Amino acid sequence: MPSKTRQRESKSLKFIELFAGIGGFGLALIRHGHKCVWANEWDKYAIQVYERYFKTKVDPRDIRAVSTGEIPDHDLLVVGFPCQAFSIAGKRSGFNDTRGTLFFEIARILNAKQPRLFILENVKGLLSHDEGRTFATIISTLDELGYDLQWQVLNSNGWLPQDRERLF
Repeated sequence: MPSKTRQRESKSLKFIELFAGIGGFGLALIRHGHKCVWANEWDKYAIQVYERYFKTKVDPRDIRAVSTGEIPDHDLLVVGFPCQAFSIAGKRSGFNDTRGTLFFEIARILNAKQPRLFILENVKGLLSHDEGRTFATIISTLDELGYDLQWQVLNSNGWLPQDRERLF
């Protein structure tokens, strides 16, 4: 019978992080033995933090200007994509806001690179935006790309001293 340590061992995943910020997804994944093979972020201050902490070069270009051929192959794509277009705290312009259309850049990359797994994160308001039609568009787009989907709203209060619901 395998030891408990051996049972916990898992294959290391190669991941990319879009809209990386200062590396929230990256931090968790690297601590669990996975390897970041590419990160993209346009904010110069977030890039400084990411590169200093992770010793990983960040591609600073607008993701719309990045050819999928320039993105390394990966097992896992992680994305906390811009939420302002869907948040109840904003104007809720959805796909009429340039930031809202960035979801389709994620779909473009998923279509071209076909990683086995992905994790997307956004505000809970994405579920109710445009009476649910926006979320339905996202789900159908991902389904058309051949992915089996599951989603859940999680509250950070189980891990952090704040009450913040996010859709994963």
